[in-house]
Amino acid sequence: MKQNNMLAMILAGGRGTRLLELTKKNAKPAVYFGGKYRIIDFPLSNCANSDINVVGVLTQYESVELNAYAGAGQRWGLDARGSGVYVLPPREKDGTKFDVYQGTADAITQNIDFIDKFDPEYVLILSGDHIYKMDYADMLSCHKANNADCTIAVLPVPMKEASRFGIMNTDEEGRIVEFEEKPEHPKSNYAVTGLYFYDNKVVEYAKNLKPSPRGELEITDLNRIYLENNELNVTLLGDGFTWLDTGTHESLVDATNFVKTIEEHQHRKIACLEEIAFKNGWIDRKELEEIYEIYKKNQYGAYLKKIMDRAYVEQEWHD
Repeated sequence: MKQNNMLAMILAGGRGTRLLELTKKNAKPAVYFGGKYRIIDFPLSNCANSDINVVGVLTQYESVELNAYAGAGQRWGLDARGSGVYVLPPREKDGTKFDVYQGTADAITQNIDFIDKFDPEYVLILSGDHIYKMDYADMLSCHKANNADCTIAVLPVPMKEASRFGIMNTDEEGRIVEFEEKPEHPKSNYAVTGLYFYDNKVVEYAKNLKPSPRGELEITDLNRIYLENNELNVTLLGDGFTWLDTGTHESLVDATNFVKTIEEHQHRKIACLEEIAFKNGWIDRKELEEIYEIYKKNQYGAYLKKIMDRAYVEQEWHD
């Protein structure tokens, strides 16, 4: 584990009800995106590119396919000692009855043992259903520079879409006054992007949460505790940063078209886990060739072939 002071947990248990035909028998993060990708490939690839290679994937709704996909970390070289992608569904524990995750914050509290196992200095909580490319080390640097206990990333969104997100409200002087979870009548357009850095107090705070009016333990309420204790820092993802939601059919199509355009013009895949693993030495050429054989008849296979050929040319050049 390169950054052994940081652990990531991806919240991947949502139903995706607005994508009903695509999520009727499948978890939203496992929905195919742009051909070969799954939506969860984007936060996974961001973790890999940020040298975070201990990742917990918290699954729940229709999770069979997602569990199998995320758990196959050896394909990307994420199965070395002290590292890996760990699938964390709800489970029965000694002395307690089995219960599903009652909200995002409850998913954290039910996996305290996973956090304790690695004893990280920082816990990064991620949404498993957004499309973006980011090196989380930059956000961690901001977190450290502000000596923060909790850092949240927010991004302005069109006001007409604000009710789809958790929203941060500020007063006239720009001070944070509250967080609202998907408000029917939003007062602000600062959307919480599902990127959170927490210190190790997060476990105790999460334990003491009370159910929201929706009957869930909300991560919004967890952030509110940090706000009330004056322990919260905000990072504004401003101009030039692209963060795409996939909560509706329209937004999913928009995100797919955006990624397609970027990849066509840059001639690079944004979230190719096999490429990241190969470049980092987590898998060797032989292992990449075996993966290539699976996809060799489509465009993704052609891209993997280019990676192998380019690596061969670069090796010959240096030799």
